[in-house]
Amino acid sequence: MEDILRPIYQERASQLNTLGVLIIEKVQNTSAVTDTFDAVLLIVVKDVETPVYIKHYTYDDKKASLHIVRADQLREWLLLGTNRKIVEWILHGRILFDRNEYISNLREELQDFPFSDRKLKIGLEFAKLVRRYMEGKAFFDNKQYLDAYNHVAHALHHLARLAVIEKGFHPEITVWNQVKQMEPEIFKLYEELITSEEPLEKRLELLFIASEFLIHSRTRFGAAHLLGIMATEDEWTIQDLLSNSELEHYDIDLSMLLEFLLEKHFIEEVRIETKGPGIYHRHYCVSKKLL
Repeated sequence: MEDILRPIYQERASQLNTLGVLIIEKVQNTSAVTDTFDAVLLIVVKDVETPVYIKHYTYDDKKASLHIVRADQLREWLLLGTNRKIVEWILHGRILFDRNEYISNLREELQDFPFSDRKLKIGLEFAKLVRRYMEGKAFFDNKQYLDAYNHVAHALHHLARLAVIEKGFHPEITVWNQVKQMEPEIFKLYEELITSEEPLEKRLELLFIASEFLIHSRTRFGAAHLLGIMATEDEWTIQDLLSNSELEHYDIDLSMLLEFLLEKHFIEEVRIETKGPGIYHRHYCVSKKLL
């Protein structure tokens, strides 16, 4: 397949804007990695108007996909984990062109997984976990068991990804294979959710109890990024937090995470009087017990 695609990637490699070219070929039973294509060409470029540009090709009974990705978009995917295939593409793809060892250095950085990147990814994953757990619990309390099931399944997935990041690895597409080796306790919970013959209500009840313990035991670790930033000021409004450049990626999960941390006494509420009688501005600060 590489021979067929060579004219395509050689043309791109000759352009000064191109930083690197990778080919990812489909291996038997792993078509999900390449979106069912026989091969994927990933071309990383420095500066183009469109962050992602995709083209599809066909040759006889083969099909290929070309992905031209701007470097800053690639970095965002890696930071936020919003495109999980990209990690496998960079780590396991075959390098066809590498200007100034851009791809090699990026691959080394991914394998090292710097602590600063890991801390933010842990915080984002923990925030998503808390949101799914709390919303799922609300559905369960209202006897909306199918919606509760959906949220618990997602919460366990975020818990699994969190456990993998905690061990210093990037979560892959086959995250449950990773977790089975690293955190069998979490894998067992997931298995219990989807294979148990217990009534759904009973399954969910037991899972919420177990999840509560696992989440609580990871709270200080999971919220370390947010708490570290909050500790730099005496108090924060929600808008202050949302406007902070280091917290922008928490987005809609931030409010729910703050409620969870209040409930667990990791942060405290600060009431500021308003002109309205009995109405207060609500500010937040790190609990004095943690300082």
